[in-house]
Amino acid sequence: MTSAPDPQAPDAAPSGRPPRRHGADLTRAIHLATLAELADTSLEELSFERIAARAGAGKASLYRRWSTPAGLLLEALTDPVSGFGDPPPPQPRTGSLRTDLVRLLGAFADALDRPHGRALRPLLAQRARHPELYAEVYRRVVLPHKEILLGVLGAAVERGEAGPGALGVRTAATAPRLVIAAHMEHGTVPQGEVEALVDEVLMPLFTAGGGGNVPGPEERSTMGA
Repeated sequence: MTSAPDPQAPDAAPSGRPPRRHGADLTRAIHLATLAELADTSLEELSFERIAARAGAGKASLYRRWSTPAGLLLEALTDPVSGFGDPPPPQPRTGSLRTDLVRLLGAFADALDRPHGRALRPLLAQRARHPELYAEVYRRVVLPHKEILLGVLGAAVERGEAGPGALGVRTAATAPRLVIAAHMEHGTVPQGEVEALVDEVLMPLFTAGGGGNVPGPEERSTMGA
């Protein structure tokens, strides 16, 4: 014979509903719901009501913690668990430009398949309509990852493995743009496709020695997506 559940237990929930989440579990559910909601809709449609419904949380808990959906979005994008992390992961240093690029772009392709990557795409597409929000996303998410790529290319230039043109503004931007374009076309970018992009496009480009103007430190910090 089994005893009935205690209705006064702190985490008791009505039949058929999951137990209430608290602390880090609730925060992660809200972060993931925010990213998924943006990926499925648009910035104009992003609201606490829709996020709360998707997360299975009360609207009041969101209003108490965040002043705007945009602020919640920024937190979700930079969260080390649900987002891109702040700061980003360390720069690969294998001593081989090809291996560094495959690892770096493979991780980027994998991120685009996850909630934070899927949420980044509408942000990039809608940045002209939301310049202040995008500027903050650029500063906290895009720019740190661009600096990692420039670090990889700079190290290859110092080793003599790549020409100085690899650090050109347009040349360096080719790498993430190729991955984004492939992801938009195919819905995902498998490892074999990443390696093909590196071998057939990026390595010939970066080792050719050309590639446009070479930015100084201040110019690099303002490079657009």
